[in-house]
Amino acid sequence: MNGRDTAVDPVAEIRDLRVVVEGRAIVDGVSLRVRPGRVTALIGASGSGKTTTGLALLGEYPEGARVTGEVRVADGGPVGYVPQHPAAVLNPARPISALLTDIAGTQVRRLPLRQRRAAARDRVLRALTEAQLPDAEALLRRYPHQLSGGQQQRVVLAQALLLGARVVVADEPTTGQDALTKSRVVERFRAVAARGIAVLLLSHDLDMVHALADEVVVLRAGRVVESGPAGQVRTSPRDPWTRELLHGHAESTDARCQVSRRESPRSRASPPGVPTGGGEPPPVLRVRGLTARYRDGARGAAVVLRVPELTLYPGRSLAVAGRSGSGKTTLARCVAGLHRDHDGEILLGDHPLARSLRDRSRAQLAAVQYVFQDPRAAFDEHRPVVQQVARTAVRLRGADEDTAMREALTTLAGLGLPEDPAHRRPGRLSGGELQRAALARALLARPRVLVCDEITSGLDALTRRGILDVLTGLVEDRGDLSLVLITHDLSTAALAHRVAVLDGGELVEEGPTRQVLATPAHPFTIALTGAAARPVTGTTR
Repeated sequence: MNGRDTAVDPVAEIRDLRVVVEGRAIVDGVSLRVRPGRVTALIGASGSGKTTTGLALLGEYPEGARVTGEVRVADGGPVGYVPQHPAAVLNPARPISALLTDIAGTQVRRLPLRQRRAAARDRVLRALTEAQLPDAEALLRRYPHQLSGGQQQRVVLAQALLLGARVVVADEPTTGQDALTKSRVVERFRAVAARGIAVLLLSHDLDMVHALADEVVVLRAGRVVESGPAGQVRTSPRDPWTRELLHGHAESTDARCQVSRRESPRSRASPPGVPTGGGEPPPVLRVRGLTARYRDGARGAAVVLRVPELTLYPGRSLAVAGRSGSGKTTLARCVAGLHRDHDGEILLGDHPLARSLRDRSRAQLAAVQYVFQDPRAAFDEHRPVVQQVARTAVRLRGADEDTAMREALTTLAGLGLPEDPAHRRPGRLSGGELQRAALARALLARPRVLVCDEITSGLDALTRRGILDVLTGLVEDRGDLSLVLITHDLSTAALAHRVAVLDGGELVEEGPTRQVLATPAHPFTIALTGAAARPVTGTTR
């Protein structure tokens, strides 16, 4: 890609953009150009201003923001946006077919009436193929919540392609993706650029940036600290912050390369799955004969997950790994009472948990807490974060409001979120800050089981490391807390005592971490551990 003519006119340009919210500049003097058929990557830590800058191309800014500078899109054409959490832009009440046909239908109005339906469907299927979404016919009948995050992302990309966007803003497109799927995401956006579409890539995933980007712009605290050709920034960074960011990524890469060879320190501490100290304790959570389904319109229900048995003991952690669409989140939602269409049994201690959250007792609600991958979707945008965190202690433990507020502030501070940002509304916090708040809110329930669904997948290496340190420390320090860690990242899974691997909705392997990751038995686990040790596929720049 670097051989292309860099003198070609940009299809979009930002000049000296400054965005001020409540007296604080969250973007401060950013300038960049995106050219047809090229990929420009904006990189930086959580809260550096990547998403605010990207959304400027769509003319969208935070509420109450003061904006100066210039944003220009050639011919005023449409700008496609693939958000970090695509479910946020897909209407949950409409099937995928309707979401895409609405767009395609506007493009076939000049055809005779009897030809329009078939022509619109052809356009939809072609867009889904270009977005690399297999089995499109079956997926068209589903609703957004019945798709994995990766599938939702490809639907949104198909929408952008149907619109004829000349610029696509891709916001953390590898969030929640395993190593095998990441390579496909790279190929997907490479194919988009090959069609002459400009791509603005907002990412903390430096593997993807190295594989895909032509130009790189580095942000820190809303300011550009470095920019240039991708290869130059990677091999000869000038700014100290860029070097620190790349160093953090290198450490993460080293961890991935070692994941199939190393032992989990917690796995060595005691026999698999069972804490030390006396006889074998009773499990805190058991899954037996679980079969989960999604309704598939008039065709009935499709089985999406089968788990014969899983067991979690007090003070232990279980990582659930697998590629996008393998059933990881469905399993987590069944445990948390958020997916009720399933057979089998989920036991908390010796007591069955109701399938639906609404049918669980207050004690059971407190005992099993779920931390979402997208923290913004889990917070009320109009109330200060600390109030929402404190509310958990009031609602589930009966604490008075003053006590709950003090406990909330203490817990937030312990997780690295000071009092000042804690009193802000969610929209004023970075993704990393809000994820810490979501974790604090769950902890105020004093749970026995904490289910964390890809909670570090959208964060940069430095922020991710901090949150993982907090999680592992909590399990070590509190003997009564058990952790279910949903993850695509095997270096994250290696922190757990045991690992369960899902593929195609089936539990294909489960056991002590050191055994599963070092000497995997199932072909899929072998492929997954091998892919984790390799860089994301792509041409080196």
